[in-house]
Amino acid sequence: MSVLTGYIVKEILKGSAIAVILLLTLFNLFTFSDELKDLGEGTYGLKEIFLYLALTSPRVFYELVPSAALLGSLFVVGAMANNREIVAMRAAGLSLFWVIKSVMLAGSVLVVIALSVGEFVAPKAERTAQLIKTTAQNNEVVMKSKYGLWLREGKKFVNVRKILSKGELSEIYLYQVDEKDRLVSVTKVEKASFLGDETWNVEGITKSEISSKQVFSSNEASEHWKTAIDPDLLNVVVIKSENMSLYDLFMYIEFLKGNNQKSQSFELAFWSRLINPFVTFVMLMVSIPFVVGVGRGVSTGGRMMIGIIIGMTFNIFDKIAGHVGLVYGYDPMLMAVLPSVVVFCSALYAVSRVR
Repeated sequence: MSVLTGYIVKEILKGSAIAVILLLTLFNLFTFSDELKDLGEGTYGLKEIFLYLALTSPRVFYELVPSAALLGSLFVVGAMANNREIVAMRAAGLSLFWVIKSVMLAGSVLVVIALSVGEFVAPKAERTAQLIKTTAQNNEVVMKSKYGLWLREGKKFVNVRKILSKGELSEIYLYQVDEKDRLVSVTKVEKASFLGDETWNVEGITKSEISSKQVFSSNEASEHWKTAIDPDLLNVVVIKSENMSLYDLFMYIEFLKGNNQKSQSFELAFWSRLINPFVTFVMLMVSIPFVVGVGRGVSTGGRMMIGIIIGMTFNIFDKIAGHVGLVYGYDPMLMAVLPSVVVFCSALYAVSRVR
């Protein structure tokens, strides 16, 4: 039986690998088509687009593993059913439970791979991808450090300590250097608001002019600041759930709660990320009734269509549940788990009917 178990596990992993490669390729083709609309904006060229696609692929891979597991299982185990292999195994005394156990063992391998990529590769790669895209489109040099966001515009260096919103900044320092890279002025701005057309309204200005002989300081209540720095450039430091690992999400949620800020969207993202690898088991369980109970004459194309419909329906149900939870203030953990529990219970019922 260990030989047969290894055979089923190996075949499902092969089928899932083919499915995830095809899905990832299809997804990247659509993304490539969207990115071409921004081609030529700043220094955003084909090289940057391909690099962006490569760096966002780990996150997409992580999200596609459950669907790939479903398609791979329907394809591989369905082919076994068509070739009477499942019938022969059950005739030899192997139960339906044994088939399920073998399929779930393959799912365990997929979950380990998905978690490794999703936690240790995808967040950092996603942040790098967004940084490359944003800086290329805005022709600016950007660096994020513990002292805030650093940007360069010609001979001017801008340090932003706080981002209040996409178009509002606070605690800004501007350092101006001359042609010999000597510091000639330092300006501190308390607050800046984007007005549009490359114009910011800055308030609470303290400017220090520096020369070899003296330092001259002046204060202004407010003025307009013309710069090519766009609010979109600040997207690289905006906290996004897809750019964070589970541990980072958990710590950020605790930070928001400690400061009495809303954390529901990040809690939903946390529980969805936590549940996502185990959705692989749900999808594999869903495939069992279709490869064992459905007539053995069903074509591969028919099984693939079944898999696509199930996968799309589940994703739509999952998204709706999440948004409904955010709108009506339901428990994020409940709304993240609910779709998977409902589908898993339905699959268990279908399997019991097959038995």
